[in-house]
Amino acid sequence: MAGADAARVHFAAILAAHRAAAGRALTDDAAVAEAAGIAPLIVAGSEGNLKITTADDLIAAERLIAARQGDIRVGQGFDVHPFGPGDGLMICGVKIPYSAGVVGHSDADVGLHALTDAILGAIGAGDIGMHFPPSDPQWKGASSDRFLAHAAGLVRARGGSIAALDVTIICERPKISPHRAAMVERVASILGIAPDRVSVKATTTEKLGFTGRGEGIAAQAVATVRLPL
Repeated sequence: MAGADAARVHFAAILAAHRAAAGRALTDDAAVAEAAGIAPLIVAGSEGNLKITTADDLIAAERLIAARQGDIRVGQGFDVHPFGPGDGLMICGVKIPYSAGVVGHSDADVGLHALTDAILGAIGAGDIGMHFPPSDPQWKGASSDRFLAHAAGLVRARGGSIAALDVTIICERPKISPHRAAMVERVASILGIAPDRVSVKATTTEKLGFTGRGEGIAAQAVATVRLPL
């Protein structure tokens, strides 16, 4: 029997088995096949290939994977940009209307820059300037979500995951609280992680220093990363 003909025969049998099993509490394709009198082919597997049937199985699998990533790393990041001409600024990937802009080689997003450095620091991968030199014209005006996604990609390439991020925006103005939820969602979206793993806070310096005088904005961040042992 030709390969294509054999595939059609097998598909027809499997489809008929699934239709016959409609409404029955069968947990996987093997159970459906057995109920239809089709003997499943048993092959050698791996304990790392977890079978996910229910929501509880997914939770157990996530716990097992987290336990295997037992090398917990922490990194910190800090960034500053002065205010300049403009009508708004990017903070944590969200455009905030304001009476000034910020000066920087890229879009000067202090939140994402601090977070990027924190993640890079956690895995010992240098800093944002090493990966995206300000002297390189290709990064002029670049969206900082590219920098953060790059750092996350380096974590994934090592088989790791981002466990938690915490960033504090330091400025007198603009007010961060009206945009906090959007910032959390944006950072989580860039990284492909749950929003409850991201914290965005804000504080002032009680009118002290360059941020207190309204000359610029700063951010500091901490990243917790899990890597395989």
